[in-house]
Amino acid sequence: MRKHLIAPSLLAADFTRLAEEIDLVNRSEADWLHYDVMDGRFVPNISFGLVILEAVRKMSTKPIDVHLMIVEPEKYVEAFRKAGADVITVHAEACPHLHRTIHQIKESGAKAGVALNPHTPVNILENVIEHIDLVCVMSVNPGFGGQKFIYQTLPKTRQLKEMIISSNSQALIEIDGGVGLHNAESLLQAGADVLVAGNSVFGAKDPEATIRQLKAFEAVFDY
Repeated sequence: MRKHLIAPSLLAADFTRLAEEIDLVNRSEADWLHYDVMDGRFVPNISFGLVILEAVRKMSTKPIDVHLMIVEPEKYVEAFRKAGADVITVHAEACPHLHRTIHQIKESGAKAGVALNPHTPVNILENVIEHIDLVCVMSVNPGFGGQKFIYQTLPKTRQLKEMIISSNSQALIEIDGGVGLHNAESLLQAGADVLVAGNSVFGAKDPEATIRQLKAFEAVFDY
């Protein structure tokens, strides 16, 4: 039975109580803290940047999983690593030289992740999968929190898992968007390793209990 990871998404937190929300994640059974960076160009929204990440890094006791939903992410890899990122994920759609960017991330000392939009097929990663530490499968269209889960993500996740196994890659599969108690078990059965949970955690009456419930699911991928 493999252990999966839970990464609460800070985008869904109460920004007027950011220190308290981060402390909640610190106390919880969560494994990572997910940090979304949006530039208003690659996605139709703007979120956090480097200065906020530096502050979050000082408060968080969990590894910080930084998701760059930005154009030209290669220009900012070193800066986000220096600001506190432990995992840096870039979008395949934003990287014309994806192999180079993956290695740039790894050379910075961070784990290298690649995200795929809902319409992007997994076979785009065939020639780089062995170099990737994390594949983030977007289960909503990126740019906004609180969207409905796209159920085509389930067969896509299974297909990706089979690619990872056949290539002997060590990449983890992360699911981001619309994840909660209602679909966590199905995602784990499809092959997911990391669940990003935003509104389902920070919008819950008892966020720590919700994280505990998400961690408690047990699912075996059918190899």
